[in-house]
Amino acid sequence: MTRSTRPGFGPLIFFATAFALGIYFTFAAVQGDYGLFRRIEIAAEQEGLQKELDRQNQEIARMENLTHRLSDDYLDLDLLDQQARSVLGMLRADEIVIR
Repeated sequence: MTRSTRPGFGPLIFFATAFALGIYFTFAAVQGDYGLFRRIEIAAEQEGLQKELDRQNQEIARMENLTHRLSDDYLDLDLLDQQARSVLGMLRADEIVIR
């Protein structure tokens, strides 16, 4: 009965496989489709889209205000005068245009 003192290939293969799997899953957790970098990218994109949404909501509120001020229920004569001047190019009789 002779017993070999050198280690077999079994433990070496086991640890090499475990190390390779650990490296693979670490890389996937950082660089993968659901990794940390992708999460940071999505958060930055969400922040940009939120700012765009806020800007669009402000524009909608401004347009609703202008629409309300020109409605039949509430007529703002100054706004009506401004719109007639800018859109239709109208002037009052006492004004002079310098080009």
